[in-house]
Amino acid sequence: MDQIRTGSLIRRLRLEQGMTQLALAERLGVSDKAVSKWERGCGAPDLSILPLLSQALEVDTDTLLRGDLEANDLTNGNLKRMRFYLCPECGNLLISQENADISCCGRRLSPLEPQKTDPAHMLHAERNDGEWYITTEHSMHREHYISFVALLSGDTLILKKRYPEWTLETRLPYLPQSTLLWYCTQHGLFSQRL
Repeated sequence: MDQIRTGSLIRRLRLEQGMTQLALAERLGVSDKAVSKWERGCGAPDLSILPLLSQALEVDTDTLLRGDLEANDLTNGNLKRMRFYLCPECGNLLISQENADISCCGRRLSPLEPQKTDPAHMLHAERNDGEWYITTEHSMHREHYISFVALLSGDTLILKKRYPEWTLETRLPYLPQSTLLWYCTQHGLFSQRL
């Protein structure tokens, strides 16, 4: 941890939040002189204060320790590079347009990597009345089922949540040059061009 970089980041984030040193100090239960000392790089916050400090400044602890905010590159907005993240603890599904530092339940999540479809996980897509009618023979038991189905094109994402013990039959609008994605709770994310 570089105290000068961390101090500079604390100051920048405090000012962005519109807080004085005294206001930040009161939220943390320290003196305003301690905050001033951190911002000048003459000391660092105690490890026990870091979670409160990161919450007050709305940034994660790793970023505070690193001393800088890493901005992602601007993209052209193509949704085909969409990233899906799934929390193994609570099942929370998170989506980002590009790579992102995403965490849930205290764990850093990695993006799911789509696999090519195998016969056991194939979804059947039939074009009917300007829509895709999606079905499958895949197991939908409580321990092994398809959690979600998504249709992805260059500018559109449509996501349908699925539940165990329901049959997987759904309709999605027809989008030319789209990709069908789905998540099997035991085998991961799959993709199929439509």
